[in-house]
Amino acid sequence: MPLDAANAPLALTPGEPAGTGAEIALKAWADARSTLPPFFLLEEPERMSRLAESLGIGTPVIEIETPNAAREAFHEGLPVLPMAFAAPPEPGRLDPANGPAVIGAIERAVELIRAGDASGVVTLPIHKSVLYEAGFRHPGHTEFLAALAGPDVTPVMMLAAPELRVVPITIHIPLKQVPELLTTEMIVEKSRITAEALRRDFGCPRPRLALAGLNPHAGENATIGTEDRDVVAPAVAALRAEGIDAVGPLSADTMFHAEARATYDAAICMYHDQALIPIKTVNFWGGVNVTLGLPFIRTSPDHGTALELAGTGKAHASSLIAALRMAGDMAAARAGSS
Repeated sequence: MPLDAANAPLALTPGEPAGTGAEIALKAWADARSTLPPFFLLEEPERMSRLAESLGIGTPVIEIETPNAAREAFHEGLPVLPMAFAAPPEPGRLDPANGPAVIGAIERAVELIRAGDASGVVTLPIHKSVLYEAGFRHPGHTEFLAALAGPDVTPVMMLAAPELRVVPITIHIPLKQVPELLTTEMIVEKSRITAEALRRDFGCPRPRLALAGLNPHAGENATIGTEDRDVVAPAVAALRAEGIDAVGPLSADTMFHAEARATYDAAICMYHDQALIPIKTVNFWGGVNVTLGLPFIRTSPDHGTALELAGTGKAHASSLIAALRMAGDMAAARAGSS
């Protein structure tokens, strides 16, 4: 029988096996297990044991047959639900042969959530160039998870740390394309999804959204571009008409100091770097990537595969620890509201 999803462990997907994902999973358990929600890792148990020994990480690896064994096993070691890579992973060396297994692990995690055997998924970083050779046809994790979730899903990327939450409306596109792709409807939809998630998952009964302007000084009365007047301001008006506490467009250069951050629960930014530069400056190691708008919980550490650190023992687990804690808190919030 599947567990009640609210009490089920989290599923941790392996990401790129040539990167630092396996190492930081071992370190997360070793460094913070007493404060983490139970989770299991989809990986090769023997490989994880060898890696722990070679890096001198004192984490016992416990092979489990089913996800519901993870809760009890978690107190004794890192629970690992077996999967197999086509080729032995080597630190820092990408191998396209392992792409299908990486993709399959993400698919399996979503299946386990649907079955009630996992309360959410935390994804370790992937290397997209390798996955493309295996037939992957998505810009990244977020879009792939949205496709797995089904039709009519609008995924929203939020980066969150204790000091700041940011949502980029446009993500991985060239900067010169942002003005032509940015629409009032897109801003409203993603801001609405953000407000709903803040209420449900983050303890904000009346979320406060601050919308950044696209141009310097938010366009300065349309003298520095017209997008803030014609696109962003109407989105703010539409959100306020729906009863959402939204302000803007604000000049982005004065939005992210401590006093300003205290006035809102999330900053809605118009493009990738407008959102990610401030949060990575404020808290580089503690940021978490959260995908809003999915029918299940998904978080991820806010960094990449770090191939150059693989096998050195120097990778930091701080962002993964924060991602696991946040996913656990979100699951608890949903359980409490059901």
